[in-house]
Amino acid sequence: MQKCLIVSDPAIMMGKPVIAGTRITVEAVLEKLSGGETIEQLLEAHPRLTRDGINAALAFAAEVLKGDVVYPANEVAA
Repeated sequence: MQKCLIVSDPAIMMGKPVIAGTRITVEAVLEKLSGGETIEQLLEAHPRLTRDGINAALAFAAEVLKGDVVYPANEVAA
């Protein structure tokens, strides 16, 4: 069984989903990647972060967005 790489604990980062063993939120990973940082830059800047952790953050975000919530396009920041 693979260890869950995304965890949520009210005592860590106010319960936001983080990469296990770090205080790096899924939100932060998405913001940095969407802002143009590369995976290699993230790994260099955060020694405890792993490529598997980044991939888990992306997979987690994709799974969350599969929910039945409608996101009107005019409200999405570019």
